[in-house]
Amino acid sequence: MMEDAISPEAAVAAHPFTRLDPTTLIEAVEARGLRCDGRLLALNSYENRVWQVGLEDDAPVIVKFYRPGRWSDAAIEEEHAYTMELAAAGLPVVPPLAGPDGRTLYHHGPWRLAIYPRHGGRAPELDNPTHLRQLGRTLARIHNIGATTPFRHRPLIDLERLGTRSRDYLLEHDWLPPELRGAYESLTADLLIAIGAAFARAGDYTRLRLHGDCHPGNILWRDEAPSLVDFDDARTGPAIQDLWMFLSGDREYMSRRLGELIEGYTLFRDFDPRELNLVEALRTLRMMHHAAWLARRWDDPAFPRAFSDITSPRYWDEHILMLREQAAMLQEPPLVLE
Repeated sequence: MMEDAISPEAAVAAHPFTRLDPTTLIEAVEARGLRCDGRLLALNSYENRVWQVGLEDDAPVIVKFYRPGRWSDAAIEEEHAYTMELAAAGLPVVPPLAGPDGRTLYHHGPWRLAIYPRHGGRAPELDNPTHLRQLGRTLARIHNIGATTPFRHRPLIDLERLGTRSRDYLLEHDWLPPELRGAYESLTADLLIAIGAAFARAGDYTRLRLHGDCHPGNILWRDEAPSLVDFDDARTGPAIQDLWMFLSGDREYMSRRLGELIEGYTLFRDFDPRELNLVEALRTLRMMHHAAWLARRWDDPAFPRAFSDITSPRYWDEHILMLREQAAMLQEPPLVLE
């Protein structure tokens, strides 16, 4: 890690989120015409700040305060419009609540926030074929709508944004221990070439609006059906981006899971098997991007508290080891549909 990285103490004094206290939170919610009863529960979120807020005369709501400077208003409103479009079509997603004027994004002083209904549930059972087929059907219907019009204000999932820029940031800001820098630099250069080759093999795949961060934690299973939450990372990209995070383990195990997902998916939408070339490429990009995300967010006091291991050589040694495993996976033939 770079020697002059901001200290946790300096981050506490400097970061905007340190000024988001309970009084400000309640004032922001009550400015929307809701009456808080004082019950606040901070929920697990690092990129933004999210609370469950109790109301005097209604069920609690979920309030999200957006990280300053991350998305433009237009990009946030585009995400909201997308989820509302999906909900209007009967898809099981959780869009923000609109006020009397139809707005979903609010400003309160320097803060931007949205209010959501509380929606409980549990994670899907990824060893359950019924759950996987139902997830496949749901995502296919979402993708059918996602393919109708493009995002205008949200970025593309690609090698440059997630891979090259992540690598460059870590190297330019000296986050790698000196003894590991050379290994990381050489390995990631080779990985970017291999990932580029995987995208080339995928060909001219369809680019559509996606959930973008479709991992089990963003699926709430209730009443024998899934609901998708947290479209904060909605982007444009290949359909497989919303499917590959359900695939892990050895090749045989992933193949079984993939078969169940695609069996459900193809009831509502065709799937281009060339996109299977992207499974390990996208997994590798996520790993690279995650490490750079931790480094970029180090000035937020929540990050040194929660991810202090990023400052140790052991973290980077293990990160390089995982990337080497991905380099081997990228040389393997892609999964196939049977």
